[in-house]
Formats: sequence, structure tokens, C-alpha cells
Amino acid sequence: MARRLTLDFLKTEAASGLALALAALAALMVANSPWGGEYFAWLKTYHVLQIGPVRLEETLSDWIKEGLMAIFFLVVGLEIKYEIVRGELSDPKKLATPVLAALGGMAGPAAVYLLLSGLIGAPHAGWPIPLATDIAFALAVFGLVGKGLPASLRVFLLTLAIVDDLGAIALIAVLFSEGTNWIPLLWAAAALIAGAVAAHSMRLPAPFWGVGFALVWYLTVLSGLSTSLTAVAFAMIVPIRARAEDGRSPLKEAIHDLHPWNAFLVLPLFAFAKAGVSFAGLSMDQAFAPLVVAIALGLFLGKQIGVFGAAWLASTLRIGARPTDASWVQVYGVSLLCGVGFTMSLFIGVLAFPGAVDSPEQVEVKLGVIGGSILSAVAAAVVLGLAGRTRRFDPAALRPDVEPLGPKTGQKLT
Repeated sequence: MARRLTLDFLKTEAASGLALALAALAALMVANSPWGGEYFAWLKTYHVLQIGPVRLEETLSDWIKEGLMAIFFLVVGLEIKYEIVRGELSDPKKLATPVLAALGGMAGPAAVYLLLSGLIGAPHAGWPIPLATDIAFALAVFGLVGKGLPASLRVFLLTLAIVDDLGAIALIAVLFSEGTNWIPLLWAAAALIAGAVAAHSMRLPAPFWGVGFALVWYLTVLSGLSTSLTAVAFAMIVPIRARAEDGRSPLKEAIHDLHPWNAFLVLPLFAFAKAGVSFAGLSMDQAFAPLVVAIALGLFLGKQIGVFGAAWLASTLRIGARPTDASWVQVYGVSLLCGVGFTMSLFIGVLAFPGAVDSPEQVEVKLGVIGGSILSAVAAAVVLGLAGRTRRFDPAALRPDVEPLGPKTGQKLT
């Protein structure tokens, strides 16, 4: 059942990955066209949402980042819960591996950046920038090249990216928490606890979950923290057990209903809003500035070293286990994919180097993040594409004297 649900997701994500890539390409083209000024002005326009006494006024860019993307993180959290309770991650060792890999995936980029900071003089303040993995873009690339790969690899990537993102949010709270309003955040936590108790003790209708999520989201926006954290937390309180009256699981129903909107509206809009970077006036010196190089190599080298090294170490020490039916080459391909750090890396870059959007530091941050992310995505696509093709053609299956590979027989360690 768990594998069937994940495979159903992959059918949609291959198409949504293409939509996401096209939206990102369109944003780059528009940002560097004669309409670039209108594009950036459009993202900065303010829009008001008012329901009775409740009033929020945010820029279009923030509505997409904190509003629409909260739906994305909710769906991701729902799937993670399903896999923990019923699927691939119900084995504690399978859960431990992506969690430890995520920790390694934060330590590796930090180490690479700080090393380069000492060698080439990159600003010390930029070390948190390459620590984050962009879940949306990473899943999009996997959706495009993931045909023929074990479904467990996607679950591994999803869990790793969630833990990585939560770690980045925690880092933001520790390093850049001056503007946090703790009162609304405490009310959001109280609402989550109340919802969890109510869900455990009674059957709740579908409108309750919609209203409850809207309330927690609103309180999180007021607190000033990213809504991704509470969206994942809210997903954890949605019941997985089926209702007695119709035999349907609220969690599975929510995944089924929200996923197409997520894939073909939320993520393409997000990509179009965030991928637009203008290269006007860019010089070669700035393109290879120490900050650019340190961020790019932190994402490309640091992520793959940290993620793959931690996953291999966890398996070797037997405190974790490799994803089911996956080879180490495939795990390495996913480790490369974790170097796609687009959204959260850019967000941390704004916090680490506050200033105008077109300031030299901000331009270098964007160049480093885009460069490292593209390197990681291309390398991951090549490795995963070759690994998937190798898996589909197993020479051992043609030899009667060799037992075919499977989950209970020898697994390739290529």
C-alpha cells in the first residue's frame, strides 16, 4: 500500500517537474528581458486579505512564499506521516538514515564554506547559506529522472529534505530571530496541541481541518516565522485511521485532493516568482567572487559529502539502513540532488547580508546559489539516469546460474 501511494505520486511529479522547470526558465527569461522591471515591480505589489477583523497585507512574493508554499509543506508533511506510520519509514533504521543524512548534509556545506572562507576570503557571515535543500526543485528533478528507480529513494529524499529544511528554520530562529513575535507562535502551538487531542478522542469533519490549518497558518504569519514549520507540524495531527462511516482516511484523502493543486499551481507559481534573477551589468570578477565560489561549492561538494557520508556511516554502523532496493550509486545520486538549495538558501542569504536586492552581496548570493544548484541538479540527473537504466537492465537476470537481485537476495553495492 505504501509503495502504491508513492508510485501514484511519481506519475504526477514527472509532469509537475516539467511544469516547474518551464516556470523557472520563464522567470529567468522575463527577468532579463525588457519587461524585467515590470516583473520585479509586480512581485513587490501589496495585496490585502481581510475576513472580518482579520487583516493581512503582504507583497505578492510573500503571499506565494508563505501562503501557497504552506500548502506544499502540508502535503509533504502528510506524506511523511504516512510513510512513518505505514510505509518505508516505519522501520526505525530506515527513518534514522535520512535524519542522520540530513544532519550530515548541514555539517558538510558549513565545513566546505568555512574552509574556503579561510582560503579565499569569503565573508564569514555567509556560512549558513548553503546548508538548505530546496524540496520543491529537488523533487521536481527526481520526478523527471526517477523512472525506474525504487520508490524508497523518493521517500528518503523527501524525509531528508524535510529534516534539512526544519534544521534551516531552526538555524534562522537562532541566528536571525530578532523580529520573532512569540505570543502568536505560542497560540499556534496551543492550537496544534488542542487539535491533536481532539483528533485522538473524536471523529472530526473535514471542515475542521481546513479551518484549523488556516488558524495555525495565520498565527504563524503574525509570529514572523516561516509557515513551513507549522504546516508540517499540522500534518502530523491529521488522523491516518479511516472514518467508520465511509471507510476513508482523512490523511490519504487530503493528499489525494491537494496534490494536483500543489503540483500544477503552487510549485510553478513559486518557481516563476523566485527564479527570476537579472544578470544585467554582471562582470566576470563578480561571477567568480569568493562569496559566489564558497556558496556554490558548499552546495555542490559539501552536500554530497555530508549526505552520502552520513548515510553510508549510519548503514555501516548499523544504526540505519539503506533505502529498500536502492544501490549506493542511487543513494549517491540523491546526495547530489540535495545540493539544489534554491529557495531557503536565497532566503537565508537575505538575512545574512541585509540590503538592497541589487546590492553586490545579494547578486553574489544569487549567483552562488544558482550555480551550485544547477551543478548539483545536472550531476544528480546524470547519475540517477544512469543508475535507473542499470537497474532496469540486470545482466544477472539473463544467467540461470545467478539468482536475480531482490529485496531478500544480494543487493548491488555499485
